[in-house]
Amino acid sequence: MTTLSLWWDTLPADLAAPLGTPLAADTTADVAIVGAGFTGLWTAYYLARLDPKLRIVVVEAEQAGFGASGRNGGWASALFPVSRTTLARASSRDAAIRQHRAMIDSIAELDRVRQEEAWDIDWAHGGTLIAARTPLQLHALETQVQESRRWGVTEADLRLLSAQEFTNRMGATDVLGGTFTPHCATIHPARLVRSLARTVVQRGVQLCEHTRATSIEPGVVRTERGVVRAPIVVRATEGYTRTLTGLTRTLAPVYSLMIATAPLSTHTWDRIGLMNRETFADERHLIIYGQRTRNGRLAFGGRGAPYHFGSRITPEQDRNEVIHAQLWRTLVDLFPVLAGTEVTHAWGGPLGVARDWWASCGLDTRTGMAWAGGYVGDGVTTSNLAGRTLADLITGRASELTTLPWVGHRSRLWEPEPLRWAGANLALRAMSTADATEVHRDRPSRRARLVNRLIGG
Repeated sequence: MTTLSLWWDTLPADLAAPLGTPLAADTTADVAIVGAGFTGLWTAYYLARLDPKLRIVVVEAEQAGFGASGRNGGWASALFPVSRTTLARASSRDAAIRQHRAMIDSIAELDRVRQEEAWDIDWAHGGTLIAARTPLQLHALETQVQESRRWGVTEADLRLLSAQEFTNRMGATDVLGGTFTPHCATIHPARLVRSLARTVVQRGVQLCEHTRATSIEPGVVRTERGVVRAPIVVRATEGYTRTLTGLTRTLAPVYSLMIATAPLSTHTWDRIGLMNRETFADERHLIIYGQRTRNGRLAFGGRGAPYHFGSRITPEQDRNEVIHAQLWRTLVDLFPVLAGTEVTHAWGGPLGVARDWWASCGLDTRTGMAWAGGYVGDGVTTSNLAGRTLADLITGRASELTTLPWVGHRSRLWEPEPLRWAGANLALRAMSTADATEVHRDRPSRRARLVNRLIGG
């Protein structure tokens, strides 16, 4: 099994090769970006397009795409972690609708850029299937569709499928119905992030790989190899934000884990379906997600790994035999035809979660400090929106993007330890047991409802 992810293990040699060099000495820039994942690189990409004269320096502790950008489930979706109702409560109905429409538009923007730049990222715009496998899950999906209509979401955006309609697309067990949205594409995330990194370097951005930032402050990024001074400093560190001095409570690093099968036979795929390479999940509380890769594997992931005291992040936490085994059992339960199939890869990594579940981006014009993140695992598309928005804010360009309700949002800090550890793991336990409880009692889990209220769901 690989040391990082299936995606890194299947990169072509030219994308796996180093794209940057460590910072050699103290330097200056117009914009200093900390983190060479999707957020930092998209910001650099759009800044370089808007103003090619800008001197942009991106510092990265490992190599570009080392974090969630090179390890995620490969969903370029329109999912945003905050509901329309929550967004509208904080802004307006129109603003909430614009935020979710901007997410859909960002999928099209990803498609446009990857074609313009001739990036080979295994793109397939197949949409997303969500299965209902219990009566309560079906009722939840029916309610979601009804609620979405009140926000102007049409059948073309989201529709309810009968059991037969769903099974015609994906042959999972115990399906009672489901939903389909076209607003998602399947990608190879490491190909995307490394292609993006190579392009920004070609456009004159200085990429300093293996240059670990230790702290940021107005006008200064301090690293283990030197100091970068710039009037604009962008924090794009997502799940690794806690590694910066004074930011331990800003975003909680929550682990998501994945497995991947060997390439499956045509006969097996005939049983499973997903012929358009739709992404898929079901309506359980403890999130799962999957995709059919271009070379015929199933890549499948989910939550369930514990939060570690003090927001600790170590390479050992990328693997959890218990959770990886649970993922395999879940996958075989969905698709019994997989029994006996080889699992070739198992990996994981931290994603960033704000205390109120709000993804956000912004620029403090007084200090020159900018940020984006807190995607709660939905960052492939959201980071593109963040990069375009930050580029507009930094260059002073008025646009529709800079007025979206996530811009400038400030989440409160996570509780200090041990309250953070206790609360995060109690919430995880509640969601882990909610599905079994609902099946046994045939009624919604009160614990799950409480957790959803606490996180603004």
